[in-house]
Amino acid sequence: MRSFVFNIFFGITTFLYAIVAVIFSLVPGRALMMGSLRRYTKLMVWGMRSIAGIKVNVAGHEHVSHDGPIIIASKHQSYGDGFVLFSQFDDLSFVTGDHLEKFLFLKRILAKMNAVVIDSCGGEKVREKFAQTSQIVREQGRRILIFPEGHLSEIGTHHRYRKGVWHLYKDFGCPVVPVASNLGQRWNQNDWKKHQGTATMEFMEPIMPGLEKDAFMEILQERIETRSIELLDMDNLGALNPDNIGKFKENHVALEKRLKREAEAKAAIKSGETS
Repeated sequence: MRSFVFNIFFGITTFLYAIVAVIFSLVPGRALMMGSLRRYTKLMVWGMRSIAGIKVNVAGHEHVSHDGPIIIASKHQSYGDGFVLFSQFDDLSFVTGDHLEKFLFLKRILAKMNAVVIDSCGGEKVREKFAQTSQIVREQGRRILIFPEGHLSEIGTHHRYRKGVWHLYKDFGCPVVPVASNLGQRWNQNDWKKHQGTATMEFMEPIMPGLEKDAFMEILQERIETRSIELLDMDNLGALNPDNIGKFKENHVALEKRLKREAEAKAAIKSGETS
């Protein structure tokens, strides 16, 4: 019953705030848009707690007190991740795939929010987009959220970590704060069913600038995955299948995109050899 009521609340609230967002996207400036987004995310966190019975604790705030720009690189197990993280900041930019732009009016809304919208297939276009955006965000001293896996992961598992987060780290020259989570135990991916209980999202010690790509990616993934597994509540499993803990799982969407990127790279190499 809690899941049913929360899902109704989620749908109605999202619909109403979507209308507000469309209206505010036509108003000069970002203040109204970002204010409505903060209220929306805080309301959704309230609904998660009071309606669905998901009590989310956020730990490690001391690691995001850094003055100036920081990159927040979070585990992504649940639709609820974004609500919780956005509710913690006054102004937060984020990286998202261009698949969101297919929804009516969303392209305008994302532009107003200063979101970094990238080609979901990855490649050189993504790199160029990061480079174009980095100067603006760095000058504004903003925080930017990225989900390094690029896709929702089933609770206990992980996707392949994508290199875009390293390009941001390199371009910005600022700390990256890893975020671990077990929220997927209570709201796994975009599942209809919610599971009552406590969940934790934890900001961890920043990774300071200066690391090379391979070293950075290894540290980032190790910290996020290790701590996310440590946070798992084995006394109240919720959506967790213990057999999945630590497994690499690539869903069909991620697989198709990776194969497409690899095919395009091979075609480019072949074209270069024949030219």
